Amino acid sequence: MMQTLVLGIGNSLLSDEGIGIHVLNYLQTQATSASVEYIDGGTLSFSLAPLIEDAQQLIVIDAAQLHAPVGTIHYFINEEMERFLNKRQSSAHEVSLIDLLTVASLTERLPKRRALVAVQPKKLDWGMIPSPELASAIPQIAALVIQLIEAWSISETALAD
Repeated sequence: MMQTLVLGIGNSLLSDEGIGIHVLNYLQTQATSASVEYIDGGTLSFSLAPLIEDAQQLIVIDAAQLHAPVGTIHYFINEEMERFLNKRQSSAHEVSLIDLLTVASLTERLPKRRALVAVQPKKLDWGMIPSPELASAIPQIAALVIQLIEAWSISETALAD
């Protein structure tokens, strides 16, 4: 059975910065597979490293500067994810996601499949809810996460046959 970790990250006190957590909460209300674990990663910490290392597949949901219209959703797969994360100028998180992936890589336990689902935020001001543009995009972001999980599951089944 494939083990997938869906990690929502962000600060839910800073409006759109918390989109990863809002999408995670939405996903948890949907029908889920026992092989998928949903974790609120908050603003990240090294305590998440063992969870990432134990996952065979990792999907991270976060707000990111995409230099695109508000609400734009883009995903980065495997090495493309690391390239994007290495280019980021700064992070509002305690540790960066690339730091956690580097730890997993050094221990040779980097998830086989990884994806970052990034969303262009509108505002990062104090606020417990996302902007209307991002709030309305939550079902679409969640659907993309579910599509990734299903596609990976299908390709893993095909490889096993």
